[in-house]
Amino acid sequence: MNETICAISTAPGIGGIAVIRVSGTNAFPICDQLFQAKHEGKKLCTQKAYTLLYGTISYNGEIVDDVMAAVFRSPHSFTGEDTVEISCHGSVYIQQQILQLLLQLGCRLAQPGEFTQRAFMNGKMDLSQAEAVADLIASTSSGQHRLAMNQMRGGFSSELKALREKLVYITSLMELELDFADHEELEFADRKELKDIAALIEQTMSKLAHSFKAGNAIKNGIPVAIIGETNAGKSTLLNLLLNEDKAIVSDIHGTTRDVIEDTVNINGIMFRFIDTAGIRETHDTIEALGIERSFQAINRADIVLWVIDHTEAEKQIAALSDKVLPLCEGKKLLLILNKSDLKTSSTSIGLSGFPENTQVVSLSAKYKEGLDNLQALLAEAAHLPALSSNDIIVTNVRHYEALTNALDAIHRVQEGLSTELPADLISQDLRECIFHLSDIIGEVTTDEVLGNIFKNFCIGK
Repeated sequence: MNETICAISTAPGIGGIAVIRVSGTNAFPICDQLFQAKHEGKKLCTQKAYTLLYGTISYNGEIVDDVMAAVFRSPHSFTGEDTVEISCHGSVYIQQQILQLLLQLGCRLAQPGEFTQRAFMNGKMDLSQAEAVADLIASTSSGQHRLAMNQMRGGFSSELKALREKLVYITSLMELELDFADHEELEFADRKELKDIAALIEQTMSKLAHSFKAGNAIKNGIPVAIIGETNAGKSTLLNLLLNEDKAIVSDIHGTTRDVIEDTVNINGIMFRFIDTAGIRETHDTIEALGIERSFQAINRADIVLWVIDHTEAEKQIAALSDKVLPLCEGKKLLLILNKSDLKTSSTSIGLSGFPENTQVVSLSAKYKEGLDNLQALLAEAAHLPALSSNDIIVTNVRHYEALTNALDAIHRVQEGLSTELPADLISQDLRECIFHLSDIIGEVTTDEVLGNIFKNFCIGK
């Protein structure tokens, strides 16, 4: 934290302008050794916060580039430290030259996520907000962007802090009784009031925890399993949905032997398609493992696309129904009658025995016929909540696990209040609940947890 760090904060080589960020105690003195303002005598260290200066980066009399230098003063910067952001031309050579000069003058290259980690350590944001920075950078849909922006602006944190305040209030009353344990007749905490507060806390935490399924789908894509017999056209369909040749397509049976996954944005909704091995009887050990993973993919999916060769639909349905249909209960099942271009007459599929949430789609994956109808049905089947800028939905696995642990603790508190457990036992469960909520926003954390969070950030952020 005492070292001055620097990094390129923009993707190299893809834009006309690049930004190099320098943050730390010596940010101004180091940058002043390289930066010469157009108006002589102006130094970065003497400029007001939020000042933008035009000048050059030069060293030993050689000009590297014309740049703009932005000044941010502690504590009013992203990291909470003195910061300089140098906007130079996007040449990879220029960026590297400036970076090397900064390193020679005493900067250290920033680690992944170190700027955001310093913002957290300096109290500019809590841990859940810091994690939202990475989610915002990685967002590829409006839903992902909206949730990440809300979390980064503190919507989730505010909800957690309100819960924590209620828990601290209950705990203080319970522990006040412990201080007067010799006077059994004294009861500072009205048990009915405590039960009402605990019920309100439990209701709020349950709502947040239950939102994780939708949040995870928005963040990582709604899981969609593509299943069926060999050569039914599963890989062709995957390539059509992704608009790229992701999977190998061949007339040879059993070409796909492992699960292939990729995501795509359809009508503003992120889907994660899972192409699976063709289901058939086989003595090939590797192919059998792939088929087993096909069934696992069905269990993980919210939507199942059962691809059927239109020319032998009845045969394929009869062969796999006993294996597939029990796994599709409670899921959206779309029967994809593929290769419709080869069928001279229409095929009527009776849905008796199928899950209630089943629909039939006629398609030619090879000639891209029926794709619009399939995409519309997928978007309809997503059932994602309509999001506003104020919605609080949990998208992070770490947050979900902490909420689940906090819920277990508050359930024990409710049970203890109902069964009139001693105050010290109830107080212990209250403290555990507070601990798990505090863990989400980083009020209690470890270096290992911080390392796991920030190692997945990009350098420069």
